[in-house]
Amino acid sequence: MANTVYERLGAAAGVRTLVDRFYALMDTLPEAAHIRQLHPESLGGSADSLYKFLSGWFGGPPLYLRERGHPRLRMRHAPFQLGPAERDAWMLCMREALADQVRDAALRAIVEQAFAGMAVHMVN
Repeated sequence: MANTVYERLGAAAGVRTLVDRFYALMDTLPEAAHIRQLHPESLGGSADSLYKFLSGWFGGPPLYLRERGHPRLRMRHAPFQLGPAERDAWMLCMREALADQVRDAALRAIVEQAFAGMAVHMVN
């Protein structure tokens, strides 16, 4: 039985699929156009960083920590103006990605609540 969120999401493949869907939505949803512009033209590096961060955050291998040290999310995002509109656009993409990729409603609610707390924390 899977114990960690990482395992319940499908381990590496499940987290990667979630991240890929999230960035595909960010790249295509008109409501996310303003946060898409905060990212580089290619989303590959952003997707890789998010995948590595989520791997450890969800209880899997601490890939991000091993490669780059403590995430220091607020510090790394400080150069960007992140207000309620950016938070809401980010959460829209993540909610839709979760709805598309996570069939277990209880797990989806747990993960969405965790993301919502992170998104609020990132508002500067």
